[in-house]
Amino acid sequence: ISAFEYEDTPDQAASTEEILSDMRSTKVMDRLLCGDVGFGKTEVALRAAYLCVLAGKQAALMCPGTVLSEQHYKTALSRMDPFGVRVACLNRFRSEREATRILSDLASGKIDLIIGTHRLLSADVKFKDLGLLILDEEQRFGVEHKEKIKTYKNNVDCLTMSATPIPRTLHLSLSGIRDISTIQTPPGARLP
Repeated sequence: ISAFEYEDTPDQAASTEEILSDMRSTKVMDRLLCGDVGFGKTEVALRAAYLCVLAGKQAALMCPGTVLSEQHYKTALSRMDPFGVRVACLNRFRSEREATRILSDLASGKIDLIIGTHRLLSADVKFKDLGLLILDEEQRFGVEHKEKIKTYKNNVDCLTMSATPIPRTLHLSLSGIRDISTIQTPPGARLP
């Protein structure tokens, strides 16, 4: 956290503490992290991934688009590389040979954090020990994908990031079925 190149907003700090506290508890986390674009949700999610990796487990960050997965991958590499976290990306930009190597490394535990599209839900994707699933803009995944995601949610911590949660997701959070953290204050240097 101290290596973050920007100063946390109060909401980022509070959200980080809520999420890490959930992860340290005995219950399985199911939390929505809500905040506008550019408010620092990804940084908070990467902190959760780091705690997961420190506990000896793997983390997965899934997003609905290939370009977005590449952006998350570059961000994760720059944040995690100094700490020895092994990060990989699986999407349609990877060749068949690269994908095969990534899948092998993921199954054997050589990858700590995998980032990708719904490709991560394919039958050939096997984790050695998944501990955290991070979903970016879950509402943009199809019904079939959401059903597969539900199977993961039963026994791994789940963090959903969204700038625009759909009413059902928001209802689950407001009714207490899913916990919610909000980032309402923009970073100081963020342009409107």
